[in-house]
Amino acid sequence: MTKRTPRSDSPEPEGPDPDELRTNDPQEDVQDLAEAGDDEAVVLLDEDEAPESRPRLAGTPKGGSFKKPRSKGRTQLMRPRTLTAEQRLLILDSWQRSKLPGADFAPLVGVTSSALYKWKRLFADHGPAGLEDRPRGAPIGSRMSEVTRRAVLLLKAAHPDWGQERIHHELLRTKGLQASPGAIGKVLAEEGYEVVAAPTRPHPDVVRRFERARSNQLWQTDLFTFVLKRQNRRVHLVAFMDDHSRFLVGFGLHATASGALVREVLEAAIASHGAPAEVLTDNGAQYVTWRGKSEFTRLCEKRGIKHLVAKPRRPQTLGKCERFWGTLWRECLEAAVFLDLQDARLRIGHFVDHYNFHRTHQGIGGLVPADRFFGATPEVKATLTARVAKNALELARDGVPRKDFYLTGRVGDVGISLHAEGEQVVLTRDDGTRETVDLTATGRRAETGDAQALPLPVSTGVTLPTLPGTDDGDDGASTPPGASPLDGALDALEAAFADDDVAPVEELDDLPDDVTSAGDLDDEVTS
Repeated sequence: MTKRTPRSDSPEPEGPDPDELRTNDPQEDVQDLAEAGDDEAVVLLDEDEAPESRPRLAGTPKGGSFKKPRSKGRTQLMRPRTLTAEQRLLILDSWQRSKLPGADFAPLVGVTSSALYKWKRLFADHGPAGLEDRPRGAPIGSRMSEVTRRAVLLLKAAHPDWGQERIHHELLRTKGLQASPGAIGKVLAEEGYEVVAAPTRPHPDVVRRFERARSNQLWQTDLFTFVLKRQNRRVHLVAFMDDHSRFLVGFGLHATASGALVREVLEAAIASHGAPAEVLTDNGAQYVTWRGKSEFTRLCEKRGIKHLVAKPRRPQTLGKCERFWGTLWRECLEAAVFLDLQDARLRIGHFVDHYNFHRTHQGIGGLVPADRFFGATPEVKATLTARVAKNALELARDGVPRKDFYLTGRVGDVGISLHAEGEQVVLTRDDGTRETVDLTATGRRAETGDAQALPLPVSTGVTLPTLPGTDDGDDGASTPPGASPLDGALDALEAAFADDDVAPVEELDDLPDDVTSAGDLDDEVTS
């Protein structure tokens, strides 16, 4: 049962005698301490009223230690309620007078020995004030200095739409006060500001652009497929583009999209323009294999080229090539009707020449890809700037356009007239026939009787001069980038298996002597 000791009205004694504490009945010792001035109720608990311990779990608990069991004949003391500073001081005084160790004295007054030593240390450091109760934990509210707090509230009052991040940067930049956004949020919450949830919407993915600093640092490659309208035949176009200049260093148009044809186009591009430092591809089967190394990767390692692979389902990584496919489709393939595969190679080659040397590109400041690839960008920019300044100065000075050029006369018995049309000079005879001479055209003049045939484009039919560092010691003739002997061989196999009488495979080796290219082989099979 519990027992509450009454408060004693007698004068406070100096303290119990140490000899009186050492009695045979510990309950009487505690009663003496209570009568000595401890107005805090001491709760005594008999042995029969001890609280039942929690049921032990099966097994030995981890980290347990061995302890001596309590004696059954001794009364157990429960921990008293919170003591006041005066009561703690009285207990310390009684302890010092008793000359008992803390472990022996603590059970007599219902406290722990650690509490006794703690009170003793606090009393030695701070005196009686050290025994006062102190609030536990961190202080409530923000610990920001008053100057910073006022600055935060003034900025918020002047700019209600500013958030804690904006106030943080403004304090640091304008007033030199340091306050984290979280601390600013706590100050605003203490002043009654509430967070208003604003509706959000998904933002589009951030466009991340990249471009190498020089030519031949990185090439991008991709494949594109379309259908020849007249033949209803699907063909595959592979291209290699310089990342810095957008210059098409090589392309190939074939009937299949095999990896061997892609590697052949890469070899031809390296022979013409040198090997790049890196090649960026997608995860197509022509470039990447799921096991081991692909043949394309082995070729890159042989040439000392680093093979970079884009992230799957991320065509934006090869955005420059994808943009070229769109330009090629809109400006050439969508309206063009090709006779056959060879005619498609020739005409696409001319478009690649136009793209490389004549078509301006907004992504490189209005220049053409050849200007950047061959390092002529500063000179071309200076020339364009001088031309614009000269035209503007002439218009400011004269105010009228220059006069037209016109000349007429006779050469022998034939009357002629000359006049200018832009950058061209037009010669008109008496019979009305006209001949135009382009003053900006380069190259030699056409001789009389020359056949007016479609010339071969630079990108497919002309071998460019070897650049420094691109000679790999190959003495054999290189195949043009736009064609491959494998195309003709595949067509021959298709034609052979399509006939009823299948020709032996050995007959494919006996090709005519005049077949020197893939286009000749296509014509031979067709005939």
